Amino acid sequence: EISGEALAEKYLIKNTACYRCPIACGRYVKMEAGEGGGPEYETLWAFGSDCGISDLKAIIEANYWCNEMGLDTISAGATIAAAIELKEKGYIKDDELDGLKLEFGNATDIMEWTKRMGYRQGLGNKMAEGSYRLTEGYGVPELSMTVKKLELPAYDPRGIQGQGLQYATTNRGGCHVRGYLISPEILGIPEQLDRFATEGKENWAKTYQDLTAVIDSLGICLFTSFALKAPDYADMCNVITGSEHTAESILAAGDRIWNLEKMFNLKAGIDSSQDTLPKRLLDDPIAEGPSQGWITKLDEMLPKYYQVRGWSAEGIPTE
Repeated sequence: EISGEALAEKYLIKNTACYRCPIACGRYVKMEAGEGGGPEYETLWAFGSDCGISDLKAIIEANYWCNEMGLDTISAGATIAAAIELKEKGYIKDDELDGLKLEFGNATDIMEWTKRMGYRQGLGNKMAEGSYRLTEGYGVPELSMTVKKLELPAYDPRGIQGQGLQYATTNRGGCHVRGYLISPEILGIPEQLDRFATEGKENWAKTYQDLTAVIDSLGICLFTSFALKAPDYADMCNVITGSEHTAESILAAGDRIWNLEKMFNLKAGIDSSQDTLPKRLLDDPIAEGPSQGWITKLDEMLPKYYQVRGWSAEGIPTE
């Protein structure tokens, strides 16, 4: 009911693009109030599946308000989901809701909660700080599905082991666009990996992280990596700048970038104890479905990742 196909059938007017982009991943949709930017995949998940909501119109309206107020839709939707669980478990009381509903599956007030976050009104003032600070304020930070206080996106790493390692080690926290291991583990690009296996995932995580650092530094959209590989980015860089990069040298540049970011984090107090995942993902197996019974086996992968990076066993870059 909230799939891309449903969006295209009921609301989509056209695709939109950044200037001169051939991919055009943006969506332009019709709404009750007129026309505007539509929800992307992550938004459909964050305000939809994560909040138990199947009302596409409500998700479109919530996305609209995120666009208007400069809110990230992953963090906003996941924070609302965390608030719903806080209410469900009795931490948030009725007198904090100002007459609104805060329930899984209740789409009626999802747009209003989004606006209240943006305007920092009532409980929205606490929610505006993100799910980690929200749940921490009620004494249960473990209910926040974050890494380094950044909300995780739509991929449950318990069934995708390499993606779990990538989440835990990403320098900016629970992010899927600093190393998209969904590509080999789910989509089979450039080759199909066993998503449940841990062996070798440290090498894949490092390579994808290094290449992503290069792509970002070149000012190119990450989505191009579905078609282009390291030699292609080296060629483009050489044509534009007159450099003589190879695939190997451009990945080495990515490695340097990653190490610099890690050193920045360490100086900012974000040490390697935060290279981890929410306790649930490490301890609570998936209850049903094709990944039933799985947890993220981070303890098997993280030491190997540090080794491949050339870091100490404590996750600190060496000379």
